[in-house]
Amino acid sequence: MLSIENLNIKQKRFADEYLIDLNGTKAAIRAGYSEKTAEQQAVRLLRNVKVKNYIDEHLKKLESEKIADTKEIMESLTRILRGQEQEETIVIEGQGDGVSKARKIKKEISPKDRLKAAELLGKRYGLFTDKIEQTTEVKPIVITGGDDLEE
Repeated sequence: MLSIENLNIKQKRFADEYLIDLNGTKAAIRAGYSEKTAEQQAVRLLRNVKVKNYIDEHLKKLESEKIADTKEIMESLTRILRGQEQEETIVIEGQGDGVSKARKIKKEISPKDRLKAAELLGKRYGLFTDKIEQTTEVKPIVITGGDDLEE
């Protein structure tokens, strides 16, 4: 794990600002570099091995925390397929005298959504194949004795 001690204060600030929107010029300005030289500073900093490693390390960490992996997606689709998930919806109820009130309720996942989850899982496991993959080996044809052939 890369220590922040390897970066000076401005480099770390730039890297942290860059992680917000992945815009080097804006990150350089927010880190305190001049607007006139921000673009060149950003290019220089993004080429710096220490800064690049710091950014890459933090991007990997963000990716692992915020992006669903295959297992999580498959588990979620399976719960939906099996009806183990509920969805929240808003219903409007009349209160009388032209007054109505909205409230949230939980209800079962619709059959349409469960079918879609089944379809996505089926595609993942190759259950629904419309095309057949076939590999063949094409051998070249060599014609010899061209001088002996009649015209």
